Amino acid sequence: MGLIKAIVGAAGGVMADQWREFFYCESMSSDVLVTKGVKRESRRGSNNKGDSNIISNGSIIAINEGQCMIILEQGKIVDFCAEPGEYVYDMSTEPSLFYGDLMSNIVDTFKQIGKRFTFGGEAGKDQRVYYFNKKEIVGNKYGTPAPVPFRVIDQNIGLDIDISIRCHGEYSYAIADPLKFYTNVTGNVEDEFRRNQIDSQLKSELMTALQPALAKISAMGIRYSALPGHTMELADALNQVLGMKWMDIRGIKIISFGVSSVKANEEDEAMIKQLQRTAIMRNPGMAGAHLVSAQGDAMVGAANNANAGAFAAFAGLNMAQQAGGMQAAQLFNMAGAQSQPTQQFGQQAPQQPQAAQQPSQAAPASQPAHSGWNCSCGASNTGSFCSECGTAKPADGWACGCGSVNKGRFCQECGKAKPEGIPTYACDKCGWEPADKRNPPKFCPECGDPFDDNDKI
Repeated sequence: MGLIKAIVGAAGGVMADQWREFFYCESMSSDVLVTKGVKRESRRGSNNKGDSNIISNGSIIAINEGQCMIILEQGKIVDFCAEPGEYVYDMSTEPSLFYGDLMSNIVDTFKQIGKRFTFGGEAGKDQRVYYFNKKEIVGNKYGTPAPVPFRVIDQNIGLDIDISIRCHGEYSYAIADPLKFYTNVTGNVEDEFRRNQIDSQLKSELMTALQPALAKISAMGIRYSALPGHTMELADALNQVLGMKWMDIRGIKIISFGVSSVKANEEDEAMIKQLQRTAIMRNPGMAGAHLVSAQGDAMVGAANNANAGAFAAFAGLNMAQQAGGMQAAQLFNMAGAQSQPTQQFGQQAPQQPQAAQQPSQAAPASQPAHSGWNCSCGASNTGSFCSECGTAKPADGWACGCGSVNKGRFCQECGKAKPEGIPTYACDKCGWEPADKRNPPKFCPECGDPFDDNDKI
């Protein structure tokens, strides 16, 4: 009786599995990552007695947008498809009389009956269809339970310091490689695999990778307060850090990373703001404006001080105005010198090269060049006083014995004639007088007239 029952069961099971199946997947919610495909069965159909884990040759598998499917036989992945539409599975080891060559299918059917007979009428194989959710899985919240280090770099003020910040927000991920996800994460699930089964692990690893990712962002010169505007760079940095665990092992990648709030330690934040305020004073213009503003506040405070006497208040204001006003003026002058188009901040204004004075561009008579002179004691000098007797250098002209300095031939005080042997010169044509009237040049630099005896005064 057992053999007869096995023969009947084997023949009935093989005949029930001759029908071609239609596998489909209902709309997958964002909470479901993997689900098992089901056969379409209804009361009007006759294909409701076959084995649920047998896929007949020629069966159709429907794939929706945002999904992909894999086919397993005996626990091994034998086919994969990620293109939406209708997929015909024509590589099954389970024959069907309704697909392919009829004669060869009849032979294969009897072979399958004999094989099932050896298993007591049961199918000696397992075939399954699994669907994967390829859509972006959004709404994954994260938050740093403890402050994480962040390096603050400000090239403008030369700041390079480590602080502690807290970061909160949401991130999204997607299954980029379903084969790795099935092999290393889900395996043969009975019904479906949901996101809450892996979210805790992903969040823990994300928090571990957040610190080196923030280090990459800070190295780019991005301030912690500007992180909400650089979420794309942060997502790329996280993918680089998590690439080995998430993509290479699980087939998951981060799609977007949102930052809701970034909060630094109050002491660190106050320190950074103070350093930034102090660095502003490196600009002479800003320092001068701050000094003028502080002086104005002091003046208003002194005027409003009813306890101080009027004299003391005005005296204090006068001193503050003199000291602060002078310093502010100097700072504004420095700022004006540094505002040249070709000048960089913190550099001194370049000095203009002095043009070499040509012989024809001698200094005018009103601005004579520094030259030597002979004192009445006979000493030759170049300074403003005689190096021997200390007599001051006389003005241009000749010194009379009465002490008067003259330019003409007679003293304007006593009328004494100019002593001989000390001739002075002046151009008789244009009136130009050399700086050293006793040693004139050969030609007048103004009109070119040669110097001779006619030019003696």
